[in-house]
Amino acid sequence: MSAKTLQYEATSAKSLLQEVAERSGQNLLACYQCRRCAAGCPVGEETGVTPDRLIRMVLLGDKEEALSNLLVWKCVACYTCGTRCPNNIQTARITETLKQMSKAAHLEPLRPRIADFHNAFMQATEHMGRFNEIEGMRIYETRTAVKEMKSGNFGAIVDEIKNQAKLGMTMMKKKRMHLKADQVKNKAEVKALYRKARQGKGA
Repeated sequence: MSAKTLQYEATSAKSLLQEVAERSGQNLLACYQCRRCAAGCPVGEETGVTPDRLIRMVLLGDKEEALSNLLVWKCVACYTCGTRCPNNIQTARITETLKQMSKAAHLEPLRPRIADFHNAFMQATEHMGRFNEIEGMRIYETRTAVKEMKSGNFGAIVDEIKNQAKLGMTMMKKKRMHLKADQVKNKAEVKALYRKARQGKGA
């Protein structure tokens, strides 16, 4: 698969780099393209974009490509890239930042269901201070079901219910389904972090 040639955008490179670096807490300038991250990325081949190439997009100021690529939406945050990076650059934090920037810019997500799950995860975590499977999946499934209903795709709703019920039973058998609504002791601290992020002072 041939990769698109990246072009240097001098007018936007500095501002994009500064924003991504500040919000992700990662020193992108430390990347010297050794590609050790690319060799270990489990989704790089599928997405057509590896962590080193994503960093290069930001460094060159290619904001459109940086915000609109499959790695941003398909990164599984396994942190393999960071453990292999000689300069400890955690690309998972960069993809999370770019995802948030894409949402703020009201760009259509390349993978709507991944975006819906991400939103459900963040909403459930803000409420309880930690992710609860029951609440998170309720938010996610409700949101996706409404979309399918608007499209008149009722068969997809039935299939989704069946698949999730089967998955839920499997998780319960393996004791991975937590029915108790666990929450952190000080939810106010978590909510404060969310407020800080919304104000643009955090990632």
